[in-house]
Amino acid sequence: ISICRDLPNIEVITFSVNGISDLEPLNQCQNLSELYLRKNNITSLDELFYLKTLPRLRVLWLAENPCCGPDPHRYRMTVLRNLPSLQKLDNQAVTEEELSQALVDGVEITAPPSRRNVENGWSESTESSAAGSTTEPESELLNCSLEETNNTRKELDMKSVPRGKYPSFSPQETDCNRRTRNNVLNAILLLMKELDAEGLEIIQQTVARRLQAFQKKELQEE
Repeated sequence: ISICRDLPNIEVITFSVNGISDLEPLNQCQNLSELYLRKNNITSLDELFYLKTLPRLRVLWLAENPCCGPDPHRYRMTVLRNLPSLQKLDNQAVTEEELSQALVDGVEITAPPSRRNVENGWSESTESSAAGSTTEPESELLNCSLEETNNTRKELDMKSVPRGKYPSFSPQETDCNRRTRNNVLNAILLLMKELDAEGLEIIQQTVARRLQAFQKKELQEE
């Protein structure tokens, strides 16, 4: 997620199921309008402090993070109190009544989170939720990564990646290696949106050379 510090003009970010716990790198993305962070390791709603400075943020998906806690009402009210410009939260439209109620039931966040402990009083749920997030079935991680990647490719007017052609992972590969590969792919696709025609031509030429090198290596191995 640290790559976002270098993407001030990015408008849509999909980082679901990525083990993310710190939202500080997002506070420079002033054009961000949609942010998808489902199923990460965000333990404290104090992380919303970094999103309060984003004037164009309209869609946020934060569900299935430890910070959601055991009280759905308190969670939603707190998010809306601090991000009143949201039009949709966790795939559910925000109403004027909710925004008014959030001023009463929500908790205002005025400082960045402490990295040593959870300050919202939901530490018990954090431990169990965080433990669960590290045991995602391999198929679910792969399917989610494929979905997020295809969403990004759709934004770039590129064809979706067929399930059968998605990079396969041997049993010896760890979750870390798999996530790193997926993150690199998503980061490259996101960075491409920031390039002009000249930059894209350079990328095209580099990719062509890399493909030729791989094909040559495969022929030599055969």
